[in-house]
Amino acid sequence: MGGRVQDWAPVFKVLSVLWLVLALFMVLPWAVLVIEGEPDATAFGLSIAIVLSAVALIWLATMNVRIALKPWQMFVLTTLSWVTISGFASLPLVLAASRLSFTNAVFESVSAITTTGSTILEGIDSLSDGLKLWRGIMQWLGGIGIIVMGIAILPFLKVGGMRLFHTESSDWSDKVMPRTGGIAKATLGIYCGFTFAAMVAYWLGGMAPLDAVVHAMTSLATGGFANSDASFGAYADSPHLLWMGSLFMLAGALPFVLYIRFLRGARLALWRDQQVQGLLLLLAVVILVLTGWRMWLGTPPFEALTHVAFNVISVVTTTGYASDDYSAWGALAVVAFFYLTFVGGCSGSTSGGMKIFRFQVAAILLRNQLRFLIHAHGVFASRYNNQPLTDDITRGVVAFSFFFFLTIAGLALGLAMMGLDFTTALSGAATAVANVGPGLGDIIGPAGNFAPLPEAAKWLLCVGMLLGRLEILTVLVLLTPMFWRQ
Repeated sequence: MGGRVQDWAPVFKVLSVLWLVLALFMVLPWAVLVIEGEPDATAFGLSIAIVLSAVALIWLATMNVRIALKPWQMFVLTTLSWVTISGFASLPLVLAASRLSFTNAVFESVSAITTTGSTILEGIDSLSDGLKLWRGIMQWLGGIGIIVMGIAILPFLKVGGMRLFHTESSDWSDKVMPRTGGIAKATLGIYCGFTFAAMVAYWLGGMAPLDAVVHAMTSLATGGFANSDASFGAYADSPHLLWMGSLFMLAGALPFVLYIRFLRGARLALWRDQQVQGLLLLLAVVILVLTGWRMWLGTPPFEALTHVAFNVISVVTTTGYASDDYSAWGALAVVAFFYLTFVGGCSGSTSGGMKIFRFQVAAILLRNQLRFLIHAHGVFASRYNNQPLTDDITRGVVAFSFFFFLTIAGLALGLAMMGLDFTTALSGAATAVANVGPGLGDIIGPAGNFAPLPEAAKWLLCVGMLLGRLEILTVLVLLTPMFWRQ
């Protein structure tokens, strides 16, 4: 398998189409920079030329190749698409007036495309409008890519227990949409609709037009890039903007297929879904507890509720905005936010993390195990969202969960070997694999960034961000000799 050129041709043909889309989106910041007469326009012009040249070469070489991907090619394509797009997306950052090093540019682009939201940039407020827009576009493209991957690709590949949603999406597509392409179009339409709504809401709420556009893109993508070093803290004195931000982050963290069902007449689809119920219950409990904690420390009730709700939703949905330095809220808050780093939103959303459904499946398995201890010969049916929990689903959940925490442990150990302190190493590894953004501590906490880290640490974190976004097993399977012997 994979030994012949013709085996790889369909993969690269699809990749060239994705690169073309990336190049077309580069035109938007390039046009802004040309209109404003900024020198960064040259950087984007060169980047577009480089990407289009790669597209032309691949397309000419694969012109007569029919795209019909086998399962092994899907695994390869999934990984290569995120890696190569992150590489090409870094070109404007390398060539721009800010002249980022190759390492820093790749770190920023990987963080953007995976919607992690960690940044090495300082002085974001003074960046050209084109670069600010490009950071938002990268995250927005990554967000829609994550939804498509979560709905269509990972369940098909039976990765990480996400087979649980394959029957649901297939049944829905057969009955509601005439073909799979209809799902993609409907999903893109809703994603664009939410983004436009967020743009208008932020603009009417007092944001400058460019800030409204970028924050809308990064809110729905649950990415967290902002146009200020202060992140969303630049609007800390505008509670209405914080509440709107909370709403749109939450919108991005819910399953997009349920939005389509809602629009097709199933008005209670969202509220009946176990993932959504679990996510909303978790958010409500944590927000109430931490709001009470902050009030006990002397913060006025509405201010406490506003900032707690915003930052809890930001971390749980893996957006990574910060309206305040929550690491200064006391020990309870620090530990709570560290735990929340692992959670994530719903499957089929733009969120990263473990995903709510895996915790719920684990709870079902634990409950059944306790029952078996009491009734050794009992037969207990396990169902989730009215679907049976089959062996391949439970295997996927258990395997993913194990490797998720093993990956974090390995990355943390590697970061510690590079001289990082315990808090920075552990929270940095966790926030990379969970695609959250800020970590904990003075260096990479909500009030800091990743610029001071050694270059080797940044590359290690890039690997962690990609592994987390690709559900880990998608990449690990490529490293097994058995995969290449098929």
